[in-house]
Amino acid sequence: MDSIPIEVMLDQLKIVYEEKMPFNKYLGIKIDSLSTEGVVVRIDMKNELIGNFEKNILHGGVISTILDFTGSVIAQIHVLNEMQDASLEKLVKRLTGMGTIDVRIDYIRPGRGAYFLATGHILRLGHKVAVTRTELVNDEDVLIAVGTSTYIVG
Repeated sequence: MDSIPIEVMLDQLKIVYEEKMPFNKYLGIKIDSLSTEGVVVRIDMKNELIGNFEKNILHGGVISTILDFTGSVIAQIHVLNEMQDASLEKLVKRLTGMGTIDVRIDYIRPGRGAYFLATGHILRLGHKVAVTRTELVNDEDVLIAVGTSTYIVG
C-alpha cells in the first residue's frame, strides 16, 4: 500500500482545523502556515474575544486555547513525520487518539493588538507523550504569553 505524502496530510489537517472544528471557527483561528517544519497560527482581535472591556485586551481563555491548539498541531506534525510510511488507517487512529494532558500558560503581557500569532516547537516526542513549548506574540511582535503543554500521542 502506498503511503500518503505528508504534504497532502497536512493540507487535509488544515481543512479539518479551520473548517470542521466548530470552536476553532467560532474563535476565528486560522493557520497562516503549516509544514513539516512547524506551524504559525493566527487569530484576529474582535469584540467577542475581549476579556477586559475597560482595557480592550484578549481574554486569557482565548490565549490558552490558541497556545494549546498550536502545541497540539506541533505534536501532530512530529507524529506525521515519524509515521510517513504508515497506512492511512494507522495514521488516522493515532491522530484521532491524541489529546491534551496538561497545559501551563504564563501570561507575560496584556493581550493588546490587532492580531496575534502563535508558534512553537517540540521539546520531546516519546512513544506515548509529547511535550511542546509555544509562544504568542501580537502584531508588533511583542511577547504576550508562553505555554508548555503535554499531549498523549500513543
